[in-house]
Amino acid sequence: MSITQERRYADRLEEFSARHPFVVDLVLVLSLAGCATLGRSLTMPGAAPPGSDGAATALMGVSCLALLKHRTHPRTAVTVTALCTVAAVALGYLLTPLLLAPVMGALYWLAALTDGRTTRVYGVTTLVAVTLAAVFADSMDHLSLLLRTIGPVFWLMLPLAAGKTTQLRRAYLAAVQARAEHAERTREEEARLRVTEERMRIARELHDVVAHHLALANAQAGTAAHLARTRPAQTQRILDDLTGTTSSALRELKATVGVLRRPNDPDGESLEPSPGLDRLPELVSACASAGLTVTVTTEGEPRPLSPGVDLTAFRIVQEALTNVTKHSAARAAHIRLAYAGGRLTLTVTDDGTAAGAVPSAERGRGFGLMGMRERAQSVGGDLRAGHRPEGGFEVSTALPLHPHVPEEARTP
Repeated sequence: MSITQERRYADRLEEFSARHPFVVDLVLVLSLAGCATLGRSLTMPGAAPPGSDGAATALMGVSCLALLKHRTHPRTAVTVTALCTVAAVALGYLLTPLLLAPVMGALYWLAALTDGRTTRVYGVTTLVAVTLAAVFADSMDHLSLLLRTIGPVFWLMLPLAAGKTTQLRRAYLAAVQARAEHAERTREEEARLRVTEERMRIARELHDVVAHHLALANAQAGTAAHLARTRPAQTQRILDDLTGTTSSALRELKATVGVLRRPNDPDGESLEPSPGLDRLPELVSACASAGLTVTVTTEGEPRPLSPGVDLTAFRIVQEALTNVTKHSAARAAHIRLAYAGGRLTLTVTDDGTAAGAVPSAERGRGFGLMGMRERAQSVGGDLRAGHRPEGGFEVSTALPLHPHVPEEARTP
């Protein structure tokens, strides 16, 4: 029989025992009672059996009834079976492993179902009582003191060791199952967390793309309508820029929504790469057509950014300029890029006055500032936004040239 088959049969036996515990207990108890009954009929060669069969039968019956309660009362089962065994030895029955079967079964279940201290106390007490009964029993006179001592000790230690092994095996299997369940829950929680993070990322992308381009398109359309009669040539240029703005919005929406497509979707191959600071001139031109003059200054030696930081920097500038267009009466904005050490400091300011600007609480309504702050923190940076003392609004962020995981994200 192979190991796999043995394990399969053992699993089936355990499943049957779990479904029908009383049937299994009854079969085991009857088997032990049969062993004890056979054991009481054994005698030494030439010796006559004791003439107390009625008492022996009563003792076996009491042992069987006690063994049926071994699951709920293992201590009581050991005590009763030990007393019955000692009484049988005192009546003159030969102490054999068959006669010890009931108390051996009770000791096994005691070791398998109780703690170590209980097993030691009841096990040692039972072992001493049975050994003393064997030492002083008349039926054992023909044996030496060593044999009368070693025999009971050996046979009673076996079920204690087997029961403790079973208990350790059950504890090990329970620990393995608990670890497997914990790992499964951890995987599910991690999957849910990744799904939530991906949804938030897509939501930020959609917010930035839609809010920026719609705000620009609205400003461009309003400017074109205002200049339609007085400056037709400039109006035509603005309408051309409006077409470019809507086309850019469609391209970025396609790129953003494209992450939701299956990998084998043929449309996925044509998605353009994520935007970065190299598209600042395009962004500045679009804002200029909407009536907002944007200047850009660079301090320090420009260095290449990782794709994540490059996209984050561009989106923060884009959202900051969108807020200027939507919420401020400013006509000019300034972008400052400062490379120093291992960080890029990016600042966007506008020239709005304290009286003309929208209050910071109202400007922060919605998800614009929240999204910018989340983007900065996702690559290990930080962001500050608020009114300037001299007037206008300022958004400032410090981003690492290469993203890293923040300390709080590494904390388990």
